[in-house]
Amino acid sequence: MDSTPIFTKPAQARTRLVTILIALAAIVSAPIFAEEWTQFRGPGGMGISDAEGLPATWDSNTNVVWTTKLPGPGGSSPIVVGNRLFITSYSGYAESAKEPGDMNNLMRHVLCLERDSGKVLWSKDFKAKQPESKYVGGNNTRHGYATSTPVSDGKSVYIFFGISGVLAFDLDGKELWTADVGSETNGWGSATSPVLYKDLILINATVESESLIALDKNSGKEVWRTPGIKKAWCTPVLVEVDGKTEVVLNLPKKVVAYDPATGKELWSCEGVPDFYTCPSVVAGDGVVYAIGGRKAEAIAVRAGGRGDVTGTHLLWRTKEGNNVTSPVLVDGYLYWLHESRGKAYCLDAATGEVVYEESLNPKPGLLYASITVADGKLYAPSQLKGTYVIAASPKFEQLAVNTFQDDSARVNGSVIVSNSQLLMRTDQGIYCIAQ
Repeated sequence: MDSTPIFTKPAQARTRLVTILIALAAIVSAPIFAEEWTQFRGPGGMGISDAEGLPATWDSNTNVVWTTKLPGPGGSSPIVVGNRLFITSYSGYAESAKEPGDMNNLMRHVLCLERDSGKVLWSKDFKAKQPESKYVGGNNTRHGYATSTPVSDGKSVYIFFGISGVLAFDLDGKELWTADVGSETNGWGSATSPVLYKDLILINATVESESLIALDKNSGKEVWRTPGIKKAWCTPVLVEVDGKTEVVLNLPKKVVAYDPATGKELWSCEGVPDFYTCPSVVAGDGVVYAIGGRKAEAIAVRAGGRGDVTGTHLLWRTKEGNNVTSPVLVDGYLYWLHESRGKAYCLDAATGEVVYEESLNPKPGLLYASITVADGKLYAPSQLKGTYVIAASPKFEQLAVNTFQDDSARVNGSVIVSNSQLLMRTDQGIYCIAQ
């Protein structure tokens, strides 16, 4: 048998060189940060991006690539799937605190925008199932009609609208199925976001049925349901530990982990001592961090246990925390902004020791949007005083406060990161921000 190679050595060398050059060209031309922001708080629900070159400052005339008007307010964040952006809004009721209007006129909206231009590709309008939670003034309820951030598996997009159910669409807007997860309402509205685990959609239906529910993502059929999830306005977080996955919820008075395939409780730990919780947990290296409570508290617990692990896996507890927004974990430090005290916090994640507690300037008023970290910066929108930008460093440094001169609408959604650009929504519109 002739073993002579097909190519001569010079030809082989040229072929290898061409192959290397093509590979290098692909590396250079490819997006540096390919992870898509397809769920609440992005990859893993941690609120972290590896993107670089992001702006610290912007306004209506500076560093805005495009803006698109929305049909109404909402507290949800956008998600990005390829060159499509998805966002939800509501209209017809409780748009104005002074004149809430008639609940029967409440509509929900799902919009798909072209990611690079902000052009609306399609939109869907839905009459809300009634009776919805009644608007009772102030912040109560106004943030609860379109607060759940969508989630996508890259083929479909899934939306949670409280008692109006869970809806699935393909990326072109074709409705695939709807599912009912409960009919109860609460004066504070509905807020949790869906999370994907393999072929399941995990819904914290704490308001609608006091349950954690798993739906088949292809059909919407219920796969399992775990009861006893009371007054927990947090989004489930998937935590990897010892090669297995747990779904963790920050519940009143305890942090609990469940098997995402079955809903069976795996472990619980004594948590924040309050009758309700809002912040979602964050995790790193097998450790779960939870904050919350009107009196403010934070804990760290090692995941992977079984039963009550308070005596064995609780690593630390500290009398600092936050009642609404979720923290971020960056390079061994926990960061958050308190929702009403106007202060930024940094804790040593290994010990719970407070590294800094600093006042923001000017005072931000209420903050309901969770922090996003990217490019060495913490991005934290306040409701009405602008987006605060702080160095992601254990040494406190406030870098900027950014507002839109022609948009003073409330902000409750978190900033997201896509292709080295920032995307954020107000009650009026959605903005693409870049240097």
